[in-house]
Amino acid sequence: MIDDDALATHRQELRRGTIVLACLLILERPNYGYALLEALESSGFAVDANTLYPLLRRLEKQGLLTSEWNTEESRPRKFYLTSPDGAALAETLTRDWNDLHAAFLTLKDQP
Repeated sequence: MIDDDALATHRQELRRGTIVLACLLILERPNYGYALLEALESSGFAVDANTLYPLLRRLEKQGLLTSEWNTEESRPRKFYLTSPDGAALAETLTRDWNDLHAAFLTLKDQP
């Protein structure tokens, strides 16, 4: 039987690529980092802040997210939003994910 540490490692590897897609989908509506962390966690995507914030900066640099500071409240917050290029990527990655899911299901059904 696989030990807990090995299982955690394999789960982390499986989820690593899905965080990008999850962020692009959630950020179709503007949100700030901490709220995004909570939304990801409540949806089953455990991600550390030390992973998420560099990812958000990278996606913004790639033109997949836009950002804007909101200084109207007592604490300034940087809100992120999926850009049109990010939305197109999310659509493509969702199709790819669905194709992979279908392929996994055919593997289970093979003799």
